[in-house]
Amino acid sequence: MLITLPKLPFFFFFFLFHISFSQTTPTLVRNAHVINFRSPNLYPESLTWDPQGHHFLLGSLRHRTIVAVSDAGKVETFISDPALPSDVSFFGLAVDSPRHRVLAVVNRHDPPFNALAAYDLNSRQRLFLSTLPSFNDSPSAANDVAVDNHGDAFVTNSAGNFIWKVTADGDASVFSSSPLFANNHDHNADQNAPYGVLGLNGIAYVSNGYFLVVQSSTGKVFKVDEKDGTAKTVVLNEDLIGADDIAVRSDGVVLVVSPTNKLWFLRSQDSWAEGVVYDKVELDLRRFPTSVTVGTKERVYVLYGHLSEGKMKDSERESFGIAEVRSKKEGSDERIWMLILVGMGLAYFLFWKFQMSKLVNKMNQKIN
Repeated sequence: MLITLPKLPFFFFFFLFHISFSQTTPTLVRNAHVINFRSPNLYPESLTWDPQGHHFLLGSLRHRTIVAVSDAGKVETFISDPALPSDVSFFGLAVDSPRHRVLAVVNRHDPPFNALAAYDLNSRQRLFLSTLPSFNDSPSAANDVAVDNHGDAFVTNSAGNFIWKVTADGDASVFSSSPLFANNHDHNADQNAPYGVLGLNGIAYVSNGYFLVVQSSTGKVFKVDEKDGTAKTVVLNEDLIGADDIAVRSDGVVLVVSPTNKLWFLRSQDSWAEGVVYDKVELDLRRFPTSVTVGTKERVYVLYGHLSEGKMKDSERESFGIAEVRSKKEGSDERIWMLILVGMGLAYFLFWKFQMSKLVNKMNQKIN
C-alpha cells in the first residue's frame, strides 16, 4: 500500500485568508468616514466622542448649546442652557464617562467670562457652573478641558498661560503656572499673525498620571504632572506651530491639529520626555479644522467648524463637517505586517510539506 501526503487542514488556509483581509480591509477597502451636517450658525470650535451615546458632541461659538451629531450626520440639540449669559461660547469639551458627564468650557471675551460647566449625560441637566478664578492680574481666556481618572477637570488659559483645576464637585483653583509656559511664549509676537499671541491651548490626559498640553504660538508640547502641576517641555523633532487641539489614542499615539497647518501623528518611547512626529497629514485649511478626537474603533476625526468665519458677526453658515483622517504610514505598516504574516504562513506550509514528505517516504520504505 502506498501512503500519500495528507492534505493540509482547511483551518490553515482560512487563517491566511482571514489575516490577509482583516489587515487590508480597514486601510485599503473602507473609505474614510466623512460626516457633513447642517446646523444654522453653529460654528463649533471643538468636538468630542461620547461612547455612551455613540455620537459626537460639539459646542458652539454662537449659541448656548451643545449638539450631538450621529455617524450619519443627524443633528440633535443635546444641551441647551439659556441660564448662561446670552453672548457666551462653548469651547473645549470632554466626556467623563465613569461619572456620565460632559464638561464644557464657557467663555466670553468682552467683558471676560470664564467658567466650566458640567452636565449629566442622561438627564442633560447642569450639575454645576464653576467660575474660573483670576491669577496675579493675568488675562484669562479659558479654552480647552481634559478630565482625569478621579473626575477632576483641567482647563487651559490661552491668554494667561496657566492651567486651572476644577474638582469633581466643582471647586475651581489655579493648578499650574509653570514658568516654562511664559518663558516659551513670545509676548512680542505679531498679534495679527495666526496664533501669534495665543498660548496654552489643547490639553489631553494620559492615563499614567500626566497631561500633554500644546502651546499655539510656539508649537511646544508640555508634559504636566497630574499631582503637583510641574511641567517639562517635550523634546520633539519639530515645533507644532499653530497647534490647537490634542488627543491620545489607546495605543499611545498622540494627534495634534492646527487650523493653519496640518494634523500631526506623534509617538514616544519614554513616556513623553521625548517624542517624534512620524507622520503629517494635510487638511482642508479653508474649513478651519480646530479640533481632533478619537471615535469608535480608534478612528481619528477632525472638525471643520469654519471658526474663523464665525468670528465675523455678519457671517451666516449652515453646513459643517467631521472627517476621518488616516496616517498613510500607518497603512503601510499594516500592509507590511500582513505580508510578514502571510510569508510566515507560507514558510510554515513549506516546512510542514517537507517534513511530511520525509515521513511518508520513510513509511513507504518500511512497507516495501
